[in-house]
Amino acid sequence: MAERKMSEAGPSKVQIPTVSFPTHNSPRVWFLTSALSPLAVRLIKHLLAHGDYVAAGLPPAEIEDDDRSAEFRELINESVVGTVEELSTNTYTQNLVRDQFETIFFSQVNFIKATLPRLRDRHNGHIMILTGISGHIGTPGMPMYCASIWALEGYCDSLAYEIAPFNIKLTIVQPNKEIPVLTNKIIFAPQLPQYESGNNPAPGLRDILTNVVNTNPETKISSRENKTDIVSRYPKLPSEARDRLVMETVHALTAIGGHENPPARHIVGFEGVASVKEKLKTVSEELEDFVEVSCSVDIFKSDVRRAALSGGNRGEESASGSVSGNTAGPSSGVENLF
Repeated sequence: MAERKMSEAGPSKVQIPTVSFPTHNSPRVWFLTSALSPLAVRLIKHLLAHGDYVAAGLPPAEIEDDDRSAEFRELINESVVGTVEELSTNTYTQNLVRDQFETIFFSQVNFIKATLPRLRDRHNGHIMILTGISGHIGTPGMPMYCASIWALEGYCDSLAYEIAPFNIKLTIVQPNKEIPVLTNKIIFAPQLPQYESGNNPAPGLRDILTNVVNTNPETKISSRENKTDIVSRYPKLPSEARDRLVMETVHALTAIGGHENPPARHIVGFEGVASVKEKLKTVSEELEDFVEVSCSVDIFKSDVRRAALSGGNRGEESASGSVSGNTAGPSSGVENLF
């Protein structure tokens, strides 16, 4: 999050991208699993203005919260913060781990399972899953948040192969990690002294998020609460800041949704692209450093092994999970799910 310095660019210098849509012959149907986040509210406004149809879920606990539902009334998701140890201290923090997977992984799996029969019967559809670059890069202080996203993306990579014969596309959209975190509920597990910034600099994200919620007196977390209680907050950001935070992702969703040849993965924003490239570079370098160890366990001396050891090209095979090579059906009536 520290790499995205929004405060350095004044309001006059920020260029919010213009929303665009792929060509289609008739209005599309979008199914959103939750409609109350700042990102979802802005996406819905643009979809309706474009003439599309929107069916959106309203989590009861959130629609009853006046602050959370205020923007939606004018026209869920959550992140758990805590190290592995902090989330293992008692049954309450352990339940946070289960809740995190219920919110991010199982809820999306259930929505997809409920939608697939309809899309399969129509032989047409586009499932869009909104995750984050945490699906590529682990974040100190948010291990269970990252783990649930990795689980969801692994599920979707496998699912993409299974649904491709039915002309159903699947795209994972990965915005910067502050977008899903700062626009939804943040839950802080009690902090252990061993992981305070003065003793352990790794989980620095906790301090960053605490500073964000503490900028507003209504959401401020006391030092006692931070050490002893499970604390949850919706960050209260100025409307302009929310627009600047989410509009890049809204732009990406509208441009890709219902596209005839959508990407299997789409990373939103320059910082996210740079971070993922650096991670993939590190993985590739480590793979090369230990390629002899990896290949030494092979029983059969295959051409693939010899190519790996020599640094040769293994061919055009890819396990990216892309279904972009399938023939696209008509763009009308496409349903999108994220």
